[in-house]
Amino acid sequence: MEFFHAQETLTATQWILRAVVSYFFLLIVVKVMGQRSISQLSLLDFAIAIAIGNIIAHPLSDEGLGLKGSMITMVALVVLYSASVFAVLKSGRVRDFVLPRPIPLVEKGQLVYPNLKKARITIDYLLSEARKAKIEDIQKLSLALWEPDGTISFFESPQYQGPTRSDFDIVPEPFDLPVVVVREGEIDRKALGEKGKDEAWLMSVIKEEHFITLEDVLLATMERSGRVKVFVRGRGS
Repeated sequence: MEFFHAQETLTATQWILRAVVSYFFLLIVVKVMGQRSISQLSLLDFAIAIAIGNIIAHPLSDEGLGLKGSMITMVALVVLYSASVFAVLKSGRVRDFVLPRPIPLVEKGQLVYPNLKKARITIDYLLSEARKAKIEDIQKLSLALWEPDGTISFFESPQYQGPTRSDFDIVPEPFDLPVVVVREGEIDRKALGEKGKDEAWLMSVIKEEHFITLEDVLLATMERSGRVKVFVRGRGS
């Protein structure tokens, strides 16, 4: 294990061993960090990009390092990367590690709260991505999936697809984006005040219309009409 320690010189074999150990260590570290940290990149692509960037930078900034070791290391990493890509294509276990299955965040209009924790994202982040996809109400979703590249795929329920109001010459109502007034049991008093309501009114609605307590509320949104939609762990109303 001498290649682990600082030395005046390293043999070609020791350079390759350093590359192999660093490559797999980096894969494990990135895996632990979670998919959000490598949004838009696959696990392999992210790891190889970081590794090659560091390998190139060191000999360019340290006159004491020659290019030979870096070139050997880079070649070893490229071979490892190519072998990993091949292994992903051929092995199901390797594929599941590098490209995990999508995680359902919303199913049949209901938040899957444990999976939000698993994906390490907040409700606000999910709502933000939904707004970018022009989805104002997550209850209209049949499915929302956290993809291996760190993005979210949204699928609207069939009843919300198809002909639009313009197809029937119906004048549409003004667009209204629901405002989040409760998230994970905490009231957003500023948002509530902007809607002309207070905490007492909201507590009354939650208790008398939804028959739950504030601590049970995972998410609550308020429409322009004053209607409050409440999501409890595992269900919505």
